[in-house]
Amino acid sequence: MNATTTSAHRQLTGQWLVRGRWPGRLFLGLVLAVIVWKLVESLLAGPMVFVQQLINGVQLGMVYALIALGYTMVYGIVRLINFAHGDVFMVGAFVSYYAISGFRLHEWPSRVFPGMADGASIAIGTVTVMILSMIVCAVLAVVIERTAYKPLRDAPRISALITAIGVSFFLEYFGALDFVFTPSFITYERPFPVQTYYIQDGIHLLQAGQTRPAGSITFSNILVIIVIVSLILLFLLSTFVQRTKTGKAMRAVAFDKPTARLMGIDVSRTISVTFALGAALAGAGGMLYAIAFPSIVFWMGIIPGLKAFIAAVLGGIGSLPGAFLGALIMGQAETLAGAYISSPMRDAIAFTLLIIVLLYRPRGLFGEPEREKA
Repeated sequence: MNATTTSAHRQLTGQWLVRGRWPGRLFLGLVLAVIVWKLVESLLAGPMVFVQQLINGVQLGMVYALIALGYTMVYGIVRLINFAHGDVFMVGAFVSYYAISGFRLHEWPSRVFPGMADGASIAIGTVTVMILSMIVCAVLAVVIERTAYKPLRDAPRISALITAIGVSFFLEYFGALDFVFTPSFITYERPFPVQTYYIQDGIHLLQAGQTRPAGSITFSNILVIIVIVSLILLFLLSTFVQRTKTGKAMRAVAFDKPTARLMGIDVSRTISVTFALGAALAGAGGMLYAIAFPSIVFWMGIIPGLKAFIAAVLGGIGSLPGAFLGALIMGQAETLAGAYISSPMRDAIAFTLLIIVLLYRPRGLFGEPEREKA
């Protein structure tokens, strides 16, 4: 077979493949059309309810963002989908639970400084618990990276992927033991009282026993805390990656590990720092998720971890702003699907988004195409 015949054969094969995609694309187009139609119908039927669901989606999306940032950082440097990341998120929730319910760590400012204002005491105590969760998760991630992933760094990617799945199962079922986290659902004790507000001609506190006024939008201090903490952590992470020496080393290792090693960068240490940073964010996300949805169990990290991974792919895996935006989109899609389509469709919509992104824009919204290195 000569070169001309081979080229013609490839061209015909490519055309056949393109033509063969149309049933799948037609089906996905119909799905998207139905979703858009349902959203427009819901918006016209009840604008205030629609806005309420958007607010709920922001709360969920911010938590997903803290998990997705860890996925995108690790993949950007070692090209590993760390499926154990969702279980590190679970560990962060349990660490904060025991710190609050068992050791009353959130109350230490009021005990040490009796005259401190209640608001300041609660804020400092809550931040202390969150920092503890972040530190424990960071240490756990470094141990996992050093013991399970580092020996496989030069092995085929499938080996590291299978190992990540194994580590995930180990963390889940080790946590299910009676002397660890137990297999039961546990009610999470919040470190601060929940206050609900409503928006109607201004922002007002919803008093105990008072029903929500008709036509108002409600939100709680939990939403405000989640949004503020998530934005602060994103800003600190972006500043660290862009401005510090270690952050520049992380970007260099992500671009070209062999060249970075020749330039004197400690690649192993940089990878460990990346795992630690991603896990610290997951630990903070675990605590915030438990505060928003106060029931924790040993397998609670599976679904949020998968959805955060989809958010990272949607935004462009390897891109920090992309992971953040993708998480917000994922939170909105899940909340609106549960409110206006059906609760079982929440997960279906999330994974449909993944299929659509992989078909039409595999590199995501902010992802860059692979560049050849000289």
